[in-house]
Amino acid sequence: MEEPLKDFIHYMIVEKGLARNTVVSYERDLKSYLQYIQKVEQLSSLRDVTRLHIVSFLYHLNDQSKSSKTIARHIASIRSFHQFLLRERVVEHDPSVHLETPQAERKLPKVLSIAEVEGLLQSPKTANPFGIRDKAMLELLYATGLRVSELINLDLSDVHVTMGFVRCLGKGNKERIIPLGSLATEAILKYIEHGRKELLGKRTTDALFLNHHGERLTRQGFWKILKRLAKEANIQKELTPHTLRHSFATHLLENGADLRAVQEMLGHADISTTQIYTHVSKVRLKDVYKQFHPRA
Repeated sequence: MEEPLKDFIHYMIVEKGLARNTVVSYERDLKSYLQYIQKVEQLSSLRDVTRLHIVSFLYHLNDQSKSSKTIARHIASIRSFHQFLLRERVVEHDPSVHLETPQAERKLPKVLSIAEVEGLLQSPKTANPFGIRDKAMLELLYATGLRVSELINLDLSDVHVTMGFVRCLGKGNKERIIPLGSLATEAILKYIEHGRKELLGKRTTDALFLNHHGERLTRQGFWKILKRLAKEANIQKELTPHTLRHSFATHLLENGADLRAVQEMLGHADISTTQIYTHVSKVRLKDVYKQFHPRA
């Protein structure tokens, strides 16, 4: 069963053009699925898989206390895989056709208040190239709502400070153009002219944001920087690399931005994904009302 999986992964990368992280998720889900039907269900061929075998695997995930979101992701991976096998005539039927996807619990994303964002943005010490870089990254994230993976994959040529926009490749290699604010532009210019040159040294690279080796900063590297800066800013909330993205969207909507415009800037394929931030805004309004209205 390894060969069909390899062919499927190749198809997802080359023909579908999916992002690396998405492909890794597909591969991880399908490896656990194939391992289950081979070892537990004792199947030796994908032609023998039935709907009951897949349901048994899903119950297995449920018994492991996997969330409905994780189970829904596995179902999506299994469906795509079996549809591919049917198209390629590896199998004669698709056992995943009538699978029901569980409703994923939609947790409201955690966002920072404007004051907390301000504190975080002021936390980098810009007397050295690392602080200049950190300031530019935070300002850019909050100004554009970029995903962290998009941030670290930016090249120098992707930032157009004179025209005031940044170009990035999002999920599925979809390009989008996002406007830059004046403060983010100022921070990026300072980093390019001073911080980046010092970090780069005599090396050459197109990468915009560099680590202490003069190489492209990694996701893990950014995560460590963010945790340190949040601690220095005395932010008590749980912070993730996505928090500034959530805050960007919520603050725009709170100040009257059009939902479709926010969807486009975030790079969401479906507007229902963006609508979660309208719920966040409503929750925050209720909290303010309860806190300040004398008869709340």
